[in-house]
Amino acid sequence: MSRRIALVTDSTAYLPEEAVDRHGIAVVPLSVVVGDEVLADGVEISPKDVAEALRARQRVTTSRPSPETFAAAYRAAAEAGAEAVVSVHISAELSGTVEAARLAAAEAPLPVEVVDSRLVGMALGHCVLAAAEAIGSGAGGRPQGGLDGAGGRDGGAGGRDGAGGRDAAELAADVAAAVADRAERISGFFYVDTLEYLRRGGRIGAAQALLGSALSVKPLLHLAGGRIEPLEKVRTASKAIARLEEIAVERAGADEVDITVHHLAAADRAEPLAERLRARVPGLRELTVLEVGAVIGAHVGPGLLAVVVAPR
Repeated sequence: MSRRIALVTDSTAYLPEEAVDRHGIAVVPLSVVVGDEVLADGVEISPKDVAEALRARQRVTTSRPSPETFAAAYRAAAEAGAEAVVSVHISAELSGTVEAARLAAAEAPLPVEVVDSRLVGMALGHCVLAAAEAIGSGAGGRPQGGLDGAGGRDGGAGGRDGAGGRDAAELAADVAAAVADRAERISGFFYVDTLEYLRRGGRIGAAQALLGSALSVKPLLHLAGGRIEPLEKVRTASKAIARLEEIAVERAGADEVDITVHHLAAADRAEPLAERLRARVPGLRELTVLEVGAVIGAHVGPGLLAVVVAPR
């Protein structure tokens, strides 16, 4: 059964495959360039591959999808019967992906709401799931019971059917608003063994100020305003990870929350941290441990440990 509103994201959301399939989400991959080889994130290169390339000191860079790649995704949505698209992506402060999506949206055969989540990883992933939930609850879906009413579709992207006869573009705008609301309440905190990989990729922002003392501190960073910003400086890796745990517990409070623990080549750190959070967060609903993909891995390096706190 087709949906009036199609959902598109990019490969840096790191959504579980089951969620992608269940909600019919189209995932547009970013690219990782290792030496002279261009590889699709999550398709042609794995987290293990990028960690090994970084350790071998190979040149690793990343690139956004082309506007044509997004245009193809939007055309496919229209051909499948969608009347509008919500396209939710990695922060524009970290990637040109949103710009590429907007260029494609301007020429798309149906209305497209492009949303800059100002987040990345499962912080972005939770925003995409919020969009899927909004669509499934009636903002843009076709659940059994007939939100589109007895009159059915009247054919065309601008048609008015379902949800009280509302235009598909209006429904897509509602979904985008739900995404923006969830994004405002999500926090992401992370620890890296070294700032060197962020420096190489130019994603370091105000954390550049930490470089002078990078050998004597272990930095804790966070996402703020769509950028990677310094949060605290801690003297040892063990103290930094303990502090990351405390920050996550404080941020979660007593509210109902979903938590994702991300890592790159550091499952031995991520799994124990997840278990401690499971024991300490009273309102925990879902807790997932996920290794980041190659694009984010290329910028943070092996040893990354991150916690995403997403209030319900």
